[in-house]
Amino acid sequence: MNQLDEAISEQGYCLKILSKYIKENTTNKWAGCCVKYYDRIDSTNDEAKRLGKNGAKHGTLVIAEEQCLGKGRLGRTWNSPKGQAIYMTLLLRPQIEPEKASLLTLLAALAVTDAITAVTGSFVQIKWPNDIVANGRKLCGILTEMSADMHGIRYVVVGIGINCNMTSFPQELKQTATSLFLETGKKQSRVQLAAKVIQSMEEYYEIFMQTQDFTNLKQIYEKQLVNYNRMVRVLSPDKEYIGTSCGINEKGELLVVDEAGQMHTVRSGEVSVRGIYGYTI
Repeated sequence: MNQLDEAISEQGYCLKILSKYIKENTTNKWAGCCVKYYDRIDSTNDEAKRLGKNGAKHGTLVIAEEQCLGKGRLGRTWNSPKGQAIYMTLLLRPQIEPEKASLLTLLAALAVTDAITAVTGSFVQIKWPNDIVANGRKLCGILTEMSADMHGIRYVVVGIGINCNMTSFPQELKQTATSLFLETGKKQSRVQLAAKVIQSMEEYYEIFMQTQDFTNLKQIYEKQLVNYNRMVRVLSPDKEYIGTSCGINEKGELLVVDEAGQMHTVRSGEVSVRGIYGYTI
């Protein structure tokens, strides 16, 4: 075992060595080509946006041990204790139409599920559009944000927060959140997991860019979808209804048939989807 492997095997070893690990253990062409590591930061997404404004290149990765202003989808806060999770954001400069940027969230979800299974052996699923769940509890959240002008997309940042080695959660999160440690009973290497996520993200991104939609990834995604063929409750500002999830279309939109038999196309930026009896069921 070399020095790098020994460092990774140590529980809680900091993510500072991630850049070296990616270079030595992946065949990435661009994802994680430049890693910006921080011990503490406001938000990895906010830092990635600052870097994007200043010309940072496609594939730049921001990662931190701790966030003091971590955030999730729809303006929610994200619990970000130090040294127990992965808080990272990938900066992308895709040559796609702005309305397709939300598909990058779905790509990240595929990358995370692949990485968790490969590194830990755990069975996890995607809760459309941006959560990874294990046994009905949230393990990971993804937040995608875009900057665009009249000429198109300037950059997109894809933030990923994975609960790795937490042994407990605040009372208000105990019923809905979990960690890899709680699921497996083992401390997990955050370095190996983060590197695998980035490697898988590059692979899925390259497939996506061939068609710039989910034509080639739809079946793979639906196999991981915890909502698939399940009753769901769709919540939007102006209405609420219950229906059966029928998977996604090539635009990454969730297809839901309501109790009257009408098909609805659900867009990720507009609504929240829950199981009818709880978070996923």
